[in-house]
Amino acid sequence: MATESGSKFPASIYRDTVLTHVFEDAKRLFLPAMIEIDYAHLLMLTEQKIVSREAARACFAALDSLDLDAIRVAEYDGSVEDLFFLIERKLAAMCGAENAGRIHTARSRNDIDMTMYRMVLRARLLSVAEAVIALRARLLEIASEHRNALMPAYTHNQPAQPTIMGHYLMAMVEVLERDTERLIAAYARVNRCPLGACAITTTGFPIKRGRTAELLGFSGLQVNSYGAIASVDYLTESCSVLATAMVNLGRFVQEMLLWSTAEFGFLRLSDAYVQISSIMPQKRNPVPLEHVRILASRSMSESQAVLNSLHNTPFADMNDSEDSLQPLVDLAFHDGLRALTLLEGALSEATFDTARMEQRAQGDFLPVTELADTLAREGGIPFHQAHTIVSSAVRVLNGVYDRDRMVAFVTNALKEAGVTPLEENRLRLALDARNFVAVRTVIGGPAPSALNPEIARAEHQRTDDAAWCEAQRRHLQEAHEKLHTAAKALAE
Repeated sequence: MATESGSKFPASIYRDTVLTHVFEDAKRLFLPAMIEIDYAHLLMLTEQKIVSREAARACFAALDSLDLDAIRVAEYDGSVEDLFFLIERKLAAMCGAENAGRIHTARSRNDIDMTMYRMVLRARLLSVAEAVIALRARLLEIASEHRNALMPAYTHNQPAQPTIMGHYLMAMVEVLERDTERLIAAYARVNRCPLGACAITTTGFPIKRGRTAELLGFSGLQVNSYGAIASVDYLTESCSVLATAMVNLGRFVQEMLLWSTAEFGFLRLSDAYVQISSIMPQKRNPVPLEHVRILASRSMSESQAVLNSLHNTPFADMNDSEDSLQPLVDLAFHDGLRALTLLEGALSEATFDTARMEQRAQGDFLPVTELADTLAREGGIPFHQAHTIVSSAVRVLNGVYDRDRMVAFVTNALKEAGVTPLEENRLRLALDARNFVAVRTVIGGPAPSALNPEIARAEHQRTDDAAWCEAQRRHLQEAHEKLHTAAKALAE
């Protein structure tokens, strides 16, 4: 096609900077979905008597004969605009241009694109949800195994109070549960079919949009045809959910890296998950955790880049949300999936120095909050006064934690205040980290009576969420099988 200036489409610069990349991305990401849409749309057109059975048989035979491997290695030569037209040309060569042309009745590249984008994205959401659930399972296993292991809890990167490892890990399990909820909700909104919207206003042909949605495994329609083409919130919501999950993951893996330091010494990765130094013989570098961190950061940044790319774009059909953006969406989910999978793998062989963790939980003045609580609860003095007494004792000990000296100081301070002191054994018990945990029976606390039901609940929820993922996989596979069974039956 010549232009007024005499050049021929595609101009070499346009070909090299855009069309070749779009062609390669489409082959890599969307080829199976594009062919599946052809099958579903043609079957619906035939059932609606818009295309004759004879023409449909010829088209189905051509679709069945497509060599997808050959298409995947085809190089862009500029003889067609994009992958859609290449496939259309191949079908025409096999079943005739007239027959092949009928497949495109009552549809547009616009609704084809939006449909295949959603088909690919729902698969990405499902894979990430499964990876989050697998990580939940791993953390639940560790939390259950170490449900009684004392450890220090930190605020502002300073040792704060004793807790138990199961309690700490359950906090992250709950975060991952919420990530799963968000992924499931995003999946439900992505899994709505735009096919039949055509260019933007549907068609005068008597198509059945619900039938193609069913054949392609969608749970319903993206109803308004203008919105089916112009809306991008299926992308922005999905990427926002992914970005949130990656922020959560990054914060947790940063803790695991801290635990892996010699100064902490709480976490030890197996030899299969460490790398050595080329010069320092003693090094065991927890490099996989660093890879998790950068992959999560990449995924979050790529997700944000998707939102930035769509900000202030027109509410209409436009390429900003299509060919050049979709690979970035896929990359964000790909990197996020890598981060989740790698962390679950690293933790599957990790060990924890629970003796060292308990030693830290019993020291550094960590149990003294319970001493103040005990003075208020059993000694009858206001908590503020109790806090002042215990705080004074901490200052006097000047960073050297000694339970006996704490008890002696508090006993004297109570006498000076005219308060009958508690028995010394009771004060010593209040300074025991395991007692600290045991008395925190409030829902959400670390005591066994509070934590054990939560571990059981979380395992039940994990099972339910895994079953949901399996049901979605099964639904998509069944839709695929029903589509091809119906197409085969029609072609016989």
